[in-house]
Amino acid sequence: MSHYILDIKTPALSQAKSLKSDFGLEHIGFRNLNNVYWNLPTEALYEEAIFRGEGKISFQGPFIVNTGKHTARAANDKFVVREPNSEGNIWWGQYNRPFSIDKFNSVYQRLLGYLEGRDIFVQDCYAGADPNYRLPVRIVTELAWHSHFARNMFIPPATNDELKKFVPEFTVVAVPSFQGMPEVDGTLSPTFILLSFDQKICLIGGSGYGGEIKKSIFTVLNYLLPLEGIMTMHCSANVGDNGESALFFGLSGTGKTTLSADPKRKLVGDDEHGWSDEGIFNFENGCYAKVIALSSTAEPQIYACTRKFGTILENVIFDPVTRLLDLDDNMRTENTRASYPLSFIDNAVPNKMAGHPKNILMLTCDASGVMPPIAKLTPEQAMYHFISGYTAKVAGTEIGLGKEPEITFSACFGAPFMVHHPYHYAEMLKNKIMKHKVNCWLVNTGWTGGPYGIGKRMSIHHTRALLNAALEGKLLNVEYYTDPVFGFQVPKSCEGVPEKVLNPINTWDDRHAYKDRYLQLGALFIENFKKFRDGCPPEIVQAGPVKKDFAV
Repeated sequence: MSHYILDIKTPALSQAKSLKSDFGLEHIGFRNLNNVYWNLPTEALYEEAIFRGEGKISFQGPFIVNTGKHTARAANDKFVVREPNSEGNIWWGQYNRPFSIDKFNSVYQRLLGYLEGRDIFVQDCYAGADPNYRLPVRIVTELAWHSHFARNMFIPPATNDELKKFVPEFTVVAVPSFQGMPEVDGTLSPTFILLSFDQKICLIGGSGYGGEIKKSIFTVLNYLLPLEGIMTMHCSANVGDNGESALFFGLSGTGKTTLSADPKRKLVGDDEHGWSDEGIFNFENGCYAKVIALSSTAEPQIYACTRKFGTILENVIFDPVTRLLDLDDNMRTENTRASYPLSFIDNAVPNKMAGHPKNILMLTCDASGVMPPIAKLTPEQAMYHFISGYTAKVAGTEIGLGKEPEITFSACFGAPFMVHHPYHYAEMLKNKIMKHKVNCWLVNTGWTGGPYGIGKRMSIHHTRALLNAALEGKLLNVEYYTDPVFGFQVPKSCEGVPEKVLNPINTWDDRHAYKDRYLQLGALFIENFKKFRDGCPPEIVQAGPVKKDFAV
């Protein structure tokens, strides 16, 4: 704060208002601010962030930050304001906790008062690559690097004139140094993420983790776009030379980013997409990849981005003398992250759009080690697994996770970001699968040969071979067996993958232990799906596992 008192000029102060929108912050109540830095480019944001002591520059130019107390999303601290125009559309419960209008307004007024006399940064950008469906968003931040993060992750307007005329339809205000008062505000902790759909504002306090900004906008899109008939998806996407795209659904840690970054295919995006009547489109401008234990051989494209100017590295450990990274060091968190523009990936699709998918791959990290590495799903089975969203949460992506993977079911492979009821998204997906005759696959990127701690993680080379065979249509012409628990079809052979791997019982030393584990997992699926049975068509309920014995 000393430069406020001494009136020291910061590096970009003379350019702070050069790219200012005519639609100012006073429209949403900001007043008596010190300096407002509008739409600074990455280079200027580097200078501002360094000047303010927000981080360090590592080997070859990435900007390294420590996000403080929070190194992951604070999922329990997100609330949705219960308002007349939106409350009837919202799936209230664990992820969409109601918050009162009065308490929201009280927090907001206190936050506005807190920011008086302070510097802030503004980035005006779009969420959504398709011009027909994009949302103009304004990201207001206390930290320069958060403004850089917004610039990496969202789509900047193409011209200065566009910036001048920019009018946001949603605004995020992220102020990590401002904390809530649970006893007054009704928050669960000093950290809060408060979403108001009627006022079109999201407030983030008490957390410096960049992912909160990204996922807040994703949550907003998950609310708005389905009301226009656009399917919103927590998935990555790529496209082959033949123009056929593929979607990869999955929670953090299942391989969405790694598996979609395929040198033989063009990357549309790594995390968030929409599916309209015209095709698919990325919501973002960048990638937000996990980089713990990143391998230069298995993930060369993402690895290369950890050595580029413009990349932000969150909580990555580095040598302060040589500035070299240690990507294997999880001292601060397992959830180390890199934020970088999609253009850093050589084979990224420039307009971030593609045609209708030919294949959908649902990625699950099975810590039980019993699921096959790939299985073909009927449309009904695809719906069942989409609504179930089974995986094991791997350490680090949410606060409170330990080393041991935790079995979880996350509806639509992204329950924390879904605002409508899961049926709403599931029905949209089913209609699109049927209309466009999409092949659906379940892919296990978790364990084989035994559960976590006994078996080993599925070979990425085997997974890639199976994916390539599926995407190239080669798996459509092989012999299958029917899985004894789930009833889906599992290929008996695939080039580049040992037959033993395709039938997981053959990878276990104790076949009876395998059977017990698999029946246990099936029972967990059945129990979890009970909360979706009402109103779910019987053919989807019946597409799940059945309780029955099988020979080993």
